[in-house]
Amino acid sequence: MLLHIGLDDTDSPTGGCTTYIAAILVEKLTHLGVNFIDYPHLIRLNPNIPWKTRGNGSICLRVEAHEGIEGEIKKTVIEAVEAFSDYECENTNPGIVFYKGDDIPMSLKDFALKVVQGVVSLEDALDLINDVGGTAIGYKNMRGIIGATAAIGNCLEEDHSYEFIAYRSPEHRCKIRVIDEKSVYEMDEAMRGETFNNVDRKKNRILITPHGPDPVIFGVRGESAESVRKAGFMIKVGEEIERWVIFRTNQGTDAHLQKRIKISDVKRYYPAVIEVEVVSKPKIIDGGHVIFQTRDETGYIDCAAYEPTGDFREVVRSLINGDSVRVYGGVKSAQETLNLEKIEVLKPARIVKMENPYCPRCGGRMESMGRGGGFRCRKCRFKDPSLSKIQSESPRSLALGIYLPTPSAQRHLTKPLERYGKEKSTYKLRMLEEPWHWP
Repeated sequence: MLLHIGLDDTDSPTGGCTTYIAAILVEKLTHLGVNFIDYPHLIRLNPNIPWKTRGNGSICLRVEAHEGIEGEIKKTVIEAVEAFSDYECENTNPGIVFYKGDDIPMSLKDFALKVVQGVVSLEDALDLINDVGGTAIGYKNMRGIIGATAAIGNCLEEDHSYEFIAYRSPEHRCKIRVIDEKSVYEMDEAMRGETFNNVDRKKNRILITPHGPDPVIFGVRGESAESVRKAGFMIKVGEEIERWVIFRTNQGTDAHLQKRIKISDVKRYYPAVIEVEVVSKPKIIDGGHVIFQTRDETGYIDCAAYEPTGDFREVVRSLINGDSVRVYGGVKSAQETLNLEKIEVLKPARIVKMENPYCPRCGGRMESMGRGGGFRCRKCRFKDPSLSKIQSESPRSLALGIYLPTPSAQRHLTKPLERYGKEKSTYKLRMLEEPWHWP
């Protein structure tokens, strides 16, 4: 029997963590005698959804077990979710979904894609679960069932990455994390090309540690299970590590930014990738944010680079009217401004101006003698009535290519520059020979 277990919406901005519940379940289900057929999946969902909790991540555990312990597995999962979810938060609405089967139906896969790239309803999720013969358990308004269903449907068959997550003991969770920052920088240097977004060197800030009271001490993301395991063991921590787990994930893949659309097709809460022309000079508004207007053949839309994006705003400020760019982001508010996650310069506009010619005799700059009168040299006084203004082009500092915010301002799903060219098109299951979780 293959059983797929989806979990979502158990955390809150003030505590809790769905990946921690997954880590607890890895230990408990292993003790029950199940066989994990893949690493736990950590699926980041559409980041533009306003009712998300913290990282908008859902979990799927895929296990092989004999039919006789199915009831015990489900009981263990339910007890863990009920014990560790943060029910005090209004926006926390846990969901659990169980699906039994050797293959994931295409309807579940299609649903998973919609949840990453758009908006779906709870009714859609419940109807689908009923159609495929799954079981759903929801708490409060049950919205977590949507993400739990999507986690089961997202098999990470194409591009994916990995994350080694270490968790702290309960007595430390309201204390400052004790991390040797030097070890993080040393790991980042040693594992360059195999891990990503460990540090923000421009801001001199480590990125592997969260800042809230949740159970995570640190998380290292990378291209393979081997890489993140090696990197995780290089981090020096000044407190007890309660447990750690390796997840397979869609983080750093741009999974939400795959659909190119026109401005007229932009919807609130949906990701968008649009090829546009810049039609206004970027301006700085209160707070240090940079706004500019763009258009395509279907309409106009404002784009915004916000203050936390760092030097990315300087790239945006260098845009001029006529630049052809591809903008990536999403719309959250009623103002219908596209919040930029990245920008790709396709064709910079030329800055062309007309200037007086140079003197053919001495090389000095000439001056006009009036309309149709030609030019005379200011230096040697040479005159030529047949000369006219010449065209010159000013150089642009803006090069073709993709520009991203500083790493500390990138979303979980945003593909960092160092991952370009490393995208995976297939997945062949091969679990580590070394332990991929502890305990």
